[in-house]
Amino acid sequence: MNVLFDILHPAHVHFFRNAIAELGARGHEVRITARDKDLTLQLLRDYGIHFTCISREARTRKGLAWELASRDLRLARLALHWKTDVMASIGGISTAHAGLLTRTRNLIFYDTENATLSNLLSYPLATEVITPDCYNRRVMGRHVIYPGYHELAYLHPERFTPDPEILRRRGVNPDERFSVVRFVSWQAMHDIKARGFSLDDKRRLVRELSAFGKVYITSELVLPHDMESHRLPVAPNEIHHLLAFADLFIGESATMASESVILGTPAIYLDRVGRGYTDEQEHRYGLCFNFRPWHVEEAIAKAVKTLSENMKDSPSFRQKVSRMLAEKIDVTAYIVSRILQQPLPGTVPDA
Repeated sequence: MNVLFDILHPAHVHFFRNAIAELGARGHEVRITARDKDLTLQLLRDYGIHFTCISREARTRKGLAWELASRDLRLARLALHWKTDVMASIGGISTAHAGLLTRTRNLIFYDTENATLSNLLSYPLATEVITPDCYNRRVMGRHVIYPGYHELAYLHPERFTPDPEILRRRGVNPDERFSVVRFVSWQAMHDIKARGFSLDDKRRLVRELSAFGKVYITSELVLPHDMESHRLPVAPNEIHHLLAFADLFIGESATMASESVILGTPAIYLDRVGRGYTDEQEHRYGLCFNFRPWHVEEAIAKAVKTLSENMKDSPSFRQKVSRMLAEKIDVTAYIVSRILQQPLPGTVPDA
């Protein structure tokens, strides 16, 4: 088969990279189109994935509309040129349109309920909209669910093993206590009207966490001078090793919160609306704790309590992690099965 993956965000690189490798190893022709956003292109290069960049992230609503229209047309032309059999993407706003124009089978994998506008523009046009079973919104179109999270495509125990030596080479002692903090830019389409930690909140958070060990910050925004010493010490493709050995994650990224709990690290997530998967990780498994931006004080207090009680090393927390992993699937294997239209062993085709 000729398979095209459209990559719009750094998280999409992680989600698809194992499926890209597996399909290539099976003899399928795999092509990658990409968007120049944050560290997306750097990650693709780090993993040795050849790609064609077809757009750069716009910063205004008018610019985003122009970017969408132009990349839709470029993607459609490339899909025809490459004689594509199936397109796959996260969110699918371009693959859905290009798939319609070229009559190409297109699969949308997604887990973000509050991306209302892009979902409205893409879901009805998709061949399949494929979500975790904890997705809590109605899907217009053919909806397929599976028991897992996006992050299990690359952090499932069969796919990833944390390596303490990677951290030591970067000057991080994996045996010492530390926290990881994530601040986002709130520039995504689904971030309209969203907000998170204020600058004063960020300073207080770092001060409180520092009482328990080092604090490492990853930020889409430029850090103030007084926080620069906390900047992340690892390369972008090494972040998951850091999360695995951290005592706590707290931040404005749902993806990193989910990555953390899958790796056995307690997570605190701050967002205006939340996500179905972080809600499940809190209410079903007790691994993630969700707070709204107007509850910053409670979020910081929960972070302090989590560290003071050494939650990560408690037997009950580890049992919850084991239960979660036992109830979820290897999502890379599932991605490949949907693309090739081959059900996983022990499942029905639409499970």
